[in-house]
Amino acid sequence: MPGACPCYRWRQPIVVGHTTAIGYSACLRYRSRMFLSVATTHRPATDLGFLLHKHPDRLHETDLSFGKAWLFYPEATEERCEAALLLDVDPVGLVRGKGQSEGLLDQFVNDRPYAASSFLSVALNKMLRTAMTGISKERQELADSELPLEAVVTPLPTRGDEVLVRSLFEPLGWTVDLTPIEGIGGAAGEPRYGHLKLTGTGRLSALLNHLYVLIPVMDDAKHYWVGEAEIDKLLSKGEGWLENHPAKDLIVRRYLGNRRALARIALERLAPETAGEAQPAEPRVTPEEALETPIRLNDLRMDAVVHAIRATRGTTVADLGCGEGKLLDRLVRERWIHKLFGLDPAARELEWAAKRLKLNELGGPPEGRVTLLHGSLTYRDSRWAAADVAVLVEVIEHLDEDRLPLVERIVFGETAPKSVIVTTPNADYNALFPRLVPGAFRHPDHRFEWSRAQFQAWTAKIGEIYGYAATFSGIGAEDPTLGAPTQMAVFTR
Repeated sequence: MPGACPCYRWRQPIVVGHTTAIGYSACLRYRSRMFLSVATTHRPATDLGFLLHKHPDRLHETDLSFGKAWLFYPEATEERCEAALLLDVDPVGLVRGKGQSEGLLDQFVNDRPYAASSFLSVALNKMLRTAMTGISKERQELADSELPLEAVVTPLPTRGDEVLVRSLFEPLGWTVDLTPIEGIGGAAGEPRYGHLKLTGTGRLSALLNHLYVLIPVMDDAKHYWVGEAEIDKLLSKGEGWLENHPAKDLIVRRYLGNRRALARIALERLAPETAGEAQPAEPRVTPEEALETPIRLNDLRMDAVVHAIRATRGTTVADLGCGEGKLLDRLVRERWIHKLFGLDPAARELEWAAKRLKLNELGGPPEGRVTLLHGSLTYRDSRWAAADVAVLVEVIEHLDEDRLPLVERIVFGETAPKSVIVTTPNADYNALFPRLVPGAFRHPDHRFEWSRAQFQAWTAKIGEIYGYAATFSGIGAEDPTLGAPTQMAVFTR
């Protein structure tokens, strides 16, 4: 039997997302996109179609609130059968507010549309929900049997932590083969992404449930708001294996978006005998904040930024990447500021900002003085174009460097406020943090951290291209050799 992918059988082009495939060899090129596959060599291997409830001779597709998913069979023979799930996330749709039912981006725009994450888990559940229950009308005995299985997930965010990946899958009986994807480095140059291959013997439904839970755990992020309903999903998909997993606490915490209260409830339901016992306290601050707290860097940074804004004499300010609204909370007390915008791609962060600012509540700012906007810096947004001052506080380092030119064009070129204020960590100073490993970044989500020379070179480029002049200053206690922990540039057009 020939391979069952439609483009192989009929040699006709099919379009998947932005990719046109012709022939079986073209299908294999999908592996460079967000991709998950499962395969078996149990004979007849084509019975995999009965277990997945997806016919090998067809191309299956489903619409998602954040894009589209396809399932096809690159190989379907008696000896080996492979089903591939391809996910195409629509980044434009995400930042334009689509997808309210599934949620929205949970981090500043970076690799979310391209790397295996909770998007892939949602697609897996929608496409193969019945298979994940272990029910097969035609082959129930096979569904209950342990089969030789292989799974591939790529590109998988690993941030160089192969030990974590092994600690999640090996206790479940899967052999882990993690191949780094070279060319995109993280701290100390280690690859941040990998090609994960799992092999072993087990029930297909168990493998699918393991992947559903553990893909977002490895990514340590979710693209949608995590509420109590996620506990039921976790316990359902984790039934029969999660309660005895040696990394249970870590899996629960990360799957539930590091929300301490939800994790405690889930762990108590997994082990009712522990209910009511004292739980170890978990830090509520980010790794970066933990490093910087002893030197009060966040307070000093806010003071410096407010002072810099005041010096520009601007009265309409846009906080780009506002997060939970710490800077906005400071600025809303300043009477000389007439209008504030807060832009962030994370709906959850904006919810926290609204609560912090008491928007539409008694004692909050007057209606219309503060506007929170869900959106991305990588797309032009006229909603904050009236700002005469734009502020990016510890934002640019969360973007992949190859995305920066796009942000530069939006902020400095197309919107072009009179003043732009940018702060970012000074990588030179990192050597003075005793708990920071040499070469590491202050936060695991940082894509880069610049030295003072690199930051000044970047600002010079901005000035040359977009006609801004910049002044530099340090924030925090300054070391004679390594400078201050934070560096700030104030651009004036």
